[in-house]
Amino acid sequence: MLNDASVMAEASAGADTPRSGSFLPELVLVITAALWGATFLVVQRAEQHTGTLFFVAARFMTAGALTCLLFARIMRGLNRAECVAGGVIGVVMFGAYTLQTWGLRSISSSQSAFITGMYVPVVPFVQWLFSGRAPRLAGWLGIGCAFCGLVLLTGWRQIVSLQLGAGEVGTLIAAVMIALEIVLVGYFARPGLDSFRMTVVQLLVVGVLALCGMPLAHEAAPAFSWGWALPVLGLGGLSAAIYTAMNWAQQTVSPTRATVIYAGEPVWAGLVGWLAGEALPARALAGAGLVVLGVLVSEMRLGKKAADKNPG
Repeated sequence: MLNDASVMAEASAGADTPRSGSFLPELVLVITAALWGATFLVVQRAEQHTGTLFFVAARFMTAGALTCLLFARIMRGLNRAECVAGGVIGVVMFGAYTLQTWGLRSISSSQSAFITGMYVPVVPFVQWLFSGRAPRLAGWLGIGCAFCGLVLLTGWRQIVSLQLGAGEVGTLIAAVMIALEIVLVGYFARPGLDSFRMTVVQLLVVGVLALCGMPLAHEAAPAFSWGWALPVLGLGGLSAAIYTAMNWAQQTVSPTRATVIYAGEPVWAGLVGWLAGEALPARALAGAGLVVLGVLVSEMRLGKKAADKNPG
C-alpha cells in the first residue's frame, strides 16, 4: 500500500503546501501539544510501579477501548485499507512508545523530553523520502527556529550532560519513529479512509503488540497499585483524545507545519511550571519566542514568485 503510485502522486502534490480552512485543525494541534507536555513526568513515576510493556499495553488498550466505545456506530464501516493504515501507524507507535517509556527508567523526564524533541528536524527528511518533494523554504526555516527554541528551553547543561547510554539511544530511536508516525498520519489522510476508525485500530494495535511482547520479554503483570492504575486511566483517556484529534487535524495540516506546532510542547510545559511557581529564565522565554516564531515563519510564502515562474 505504501508503494501505491497514485497515493505518492497525491502526497507529492501536497507535500508541504498550506491547506485552506486549517485554523481549527491547527488550534486542535496546539492543544494537543499542550496536553503532551505533561506526560513525561507522569510516565516516569508510573514506571516505578510496573514494567514497560505492561504499562504501554494497559495505557493503549484503555485508549483503544475508549475510542471504540466513542466511535462504535461508525466502526461498522471499517474497511481493509483503514485496517492496514491504522496497523502500520500502530506498529510504529508501539516501537516509539515502548522505547521512550523504557528510556525513562534510566534518564530524567527533562532529558527524555529534549531527546524526543529531536523528531522536529527529522520530520522534513522523512516527508521528503515519502513524497519525493523537499519542503518549502519557509518550512525549513520554521523547523530551524523551532529546534533552536527547543535547545534554549532545555538549557545547555541538560544537553552537555547527555551521555549516549542505553536510555538515551533508545529514546533517540523513539524520536525517529515519532517523526515517521507524524508523516504516516499525514500520508494516510486522504479520501476513503476515516481518521476516527484508523485511530481505534492504531491504538488497539499498540496495546495488543505490547501485551503479546510481555511473555517474550519475560515481563509479568504487576500487583494492583494506584501508582500505575491512575496514570493508566489518565493517560489512556488522554491518548484517546490526542490521537483522535491528531488524526483528524492532520487531514488539513501538512506534516511539516504540524511538527512546528508540536514543537511548542515544552513551551506549554514551561508555562504550566511558571504558573505553579517555578522560575522561568530569560533563555527559556527566548526559546519559547523562537518556537512561536517558527510557527509564524512556516506559514510564509518565501520564494513563491520564483515557484510561479518555474512551475516545473
